[in-house]
Amino acid sequence: MKKAYSTYRNSPLSYSNIIMILTVFFLFLPLFVVVYYSFNADKGMTWTGFSLVWYKELFTNSPDLWRALWNSVLIAFTSSVTATALGTIAAIGIKWYYFKGKRYIEAISYLPMILPEVIIGIAMLIFFAAVNIPLGRLSIYIAHVTFNLPFVFMLVSARLDEFDYSIVEAARDLGATEKQTLRKVIVPSIAPAIASSMLITVTTSLEDFVITFFVSGPGSSTLPLYVYSSIRYGVSPVINALSFIVILATMGLTIVFRKFLKTVAASS
Repeated sequence: MKKAYSTYRNSPLSYSNIIMILTVFFLFLPLFVVVYYSFNADKGMTWTGFSLVWYKELFTNSPDLWRALWNSVLIAFTSSVTATALGTIAAIGIKWYYFKGKRYIEAISYLPMILPEVIIGIAMLIFFAAVNIPLGRLSIYIAHVTFNLPFVFMLVSARLDEFDYSIVEAARDLGATEKQTLRKVIVPSIAPAIASSMLITVTTSLEDFVITFFVSGPGSSTLPLYVYSSIRYGVSPVINALSFIVILATMGLTIVFRKFLKTVAASS
């Protein structure tokens, strides 16, 4: 019996394709504008000719901007690693064990993701003042770990909901200890969710402004705070040049993670 194949082909000018093109255009147009004006010879919005003067300015005469970028990258990766580790352990513990108040703890875990960032920022500021933690990199790091935890917890929990726990029972029957089962069975199976959580938390930390604004101190300005403070003098094309470099780095990181997730998914 012959299989029936659909002969329907979506027209290039169909409604769905038009909506998709408009959506992509709307999302990426600001990025193209940033890249376009990073090569403008003039500081204004009028195109006066192609030039790399702002890239030269970026690499030779922008120490404060690089310091702010370094603070953002350092805090983003350290807070992401911490939040991913804690969120993964919390998700496994809540899904694996039964204890009193489990449902309440699971519900409270999502609060930092639901509450407005202004409230979280004020709450963190009051907390740091109460326990005498000086505002700086450490306070930003703690704040970023706090609001990144729910994202990790949600993604890993969703992966664990689809997890086949008969594999765990088989590992225990074969003599594996609890730690060995966790390290060699559960963690490899949820590795794509862990990697996705880390990528999301890094991105969220890099772009956060509101919470960071409340808990930052002298010398700990991140890139969003630096850009905000420079707006009063007009956005320099140097920031456009740095934005283009950050876009390229983000695309490279995304491609690497995508290949990693494909490899893990193929081997599982």
